[in-house]
Amino acid sequence: MNILRNISATFWSPDIWLPPNITWEDISPNADNNYANYQHLIFPLPMAFVLLGIRYTLERYCFAPFGKSIGIKNTRSKRAVPNEILEKAYLNKQTKYKQISGLAKQLDWSERQVERWLRLRRSQDKPSTLTKFCENSWRCFYYTYSFSYGLVILWDKPWLWDIKHCYYNYPYHPVTSDIWWYYMISMAFYWALSFSQFFDVKRKDFWQMFIHHIATILLMCFSWVGNLTRIGSLVLLVHDCADIFLEAAKMAKYSNYQKVCDCIFVIFTILWIATRTGVYPFWIIYSTTIEAPKIVPMFPAYYIFNSLLILLLLLHLIWTYLILKIAYYAINAGQMEGDIRSNSSDEVSDTSVNNTPINNTANYINKTNSRSKTH
Repeated sequence: MNILRNISATFWSPDIWLPPNITWEDISPNADNNYANYQHLIFPLPMAFVLLGIRYTLERYCFAPFGKSIGIKNTRSKRAVPNEILEKAYLNKQTKYKQISGLAKQLDWSERQVERWLRLRRSQDKPSTLTKFCENSWRCFYYTYSFSYGLVILWDKPWLWDIKHCYYNYPYHPVTSDIWWYYMISMAFYWALSFSQFFDVKRKDFWQMFIHHIATILLMCFSWVGNLTRIGSLVLLVHDCADIFLEAAKMAKYSNYQKVCDCIFVIFTILWIATRTGVYPFWIIYSTTIEAPKIVPMFPAYYIFNSLLILLLLLHLIWTYLILKIAYYAINAGQMEGDIRSNSSDEVSDTSVNNTPINNTANYINKTNSRSKTH
């Protein structure tokens, strides 16, 4: 018990989390100051399940009916004929060439018949277009709300217009009710994404996105505990902007509105580059790295906070490369084909010599890779 207390005391030492000569008592929340309360970090967990409930209600009663009304079908690929031996091999991931050859001999089938059965079996696990449309509709809905709400509440905040206000008089920054809700709902959303990612459409960027969600949650928790909510709110605002158009472009693609998808994708690409590789590194990270040390005495938690910001930037640069590659081939091919930033990992299709360049690029991205969101 004493060991745990010592570990806890060391971990929560103000020498780690706060600037020199500042104690936890100095920023303890009370009726007079409304400083961030670390105990409130438990609230996003139950709120995440509320968001999941809202999501599935909207998907079932709003997004799915709307998708069907514009012609999106909830059908799946042709089902494979039940075969106990092949089913066991499929579940055990025994689908390499030598194993396929052995299965063919065991069943007295040709290797091509075994490969065709496995393709059909994998296609059964592939979610329908309507399922993917509903998932993207939910994310588009959330990002639209989050960006709009964030812009409204930050419009009259001085740190939106002069980022140095994020550091003036730090750490004595009270948290207003609008910022409180902005933080809590945002953290709840990323917790919900972390949970739902394991049963949503599986994509090739699964672990990149999972790392992104966890890094975002940790970043928000660190900024909340350390009273860095001002810079944290700016990070949220910058990340939500482009994700609206990413999800909208996917929705248009699944709806077979190719020209609309192309137009939205152009807007998304411009906003992504402007916010994720422009505003984010040259405004936010520049301020935390160059300007903050001139105003606030540095402390260990600051370096953790800044490291997480840089981790997000590295993920953004990887995704930017992939997005620009898709855009390049899309221009050459004349249209945007394939999922944007990542495809379903279960997607199976017969390769044709007539594949367009963008399809080849999408396949390459599937092998090497990515929301939004940042976030």
